[in-house]
Amino acid sequence: MIFRAKANKALDRAEDPRETLDYSYQKQLELLQKVRRGVADVATSRKRLELQLNQLQSQSSKLEDQGRKALALGREDLAREALSRRAALQQQVTDLETQHATLQGEEEKLTLAAQRLQAKVDAFRTKKETIKATYTAAQAQTRIGEAFSGISDEMGDVGLAIQRAEDKTAQLQARAGAIDELLASGALDDQSGMHKDEIQAELDRISGGSDVELELQRMKAELAGGSPQQAIEGGTGQAQSQQQPQDTPRFDKQ
Repeated sequence: MIFRAKANKALDRAEDPRETLDYSYQKQLELLQKVRRGVADVATSRKRLELQLNQLQSQSSKLEDQGRKALALGREDLAREALSRRAALQQQVTDLETQHATLQGEEEKLTLAAQRLQAKVDAFRTKKETIKATYTAAQAQTRIGEAFSGISDEMGDVGLAIQRAEDKTAQLQARAGAIDELLASGALDDQSGMHKDEIQAELDRISGGSDVELELQRMKAELAGGSPQQAIEGGTGQAQSQQQPQDTPRFDKQ
């Protein structure tokens, strides 16, 4: 029962009323063709009976003439034989006339049935074309309405794809913003060592500058022949003297 119900539902979705109407019209045309063929067969049989009746009637008339001639010649026996044969032929003629009348009645019935069926087929064809045109218009109107409202299968798939893309974009943007905030606050360590905050960058810059100055003083001391420690101390003292205010008064010895 479940299988039949599902199969019926699938067939209902796959069924096109226009194709069903065309198939029904084709079957009616085939039935009309069979009726016409039956009328033709009955008419053919009736025509054969008419030909046989004409032959029997011709033979009956001929026997009658022969019997009359034989009687005129005094041959009563031949006249009696001719009349006997004519009577036998007359019985066949009567039977054929009965069959002919029956076939003629059947032919008239079939002809009338064919005419009625033809009228029904013509009316069905007109109704079929009207229904097909109405169905096509309703189908087009439904598709246009679904396209505008966005409830059709195609538009529904496009809407879902757009929604998924927007959701993924928003999620990636939120994740990128959260990572930037965590790195800036120091709550998330940068394992690559590339990210540093502003304070650490300033400390590195100051220590880097001091290292350069000390290295320069050491090289000067080596060139002057002094020890690196004296050069460093001298460099430090010179730097301190340079930092003293220039307006300090000097006292000369008397």
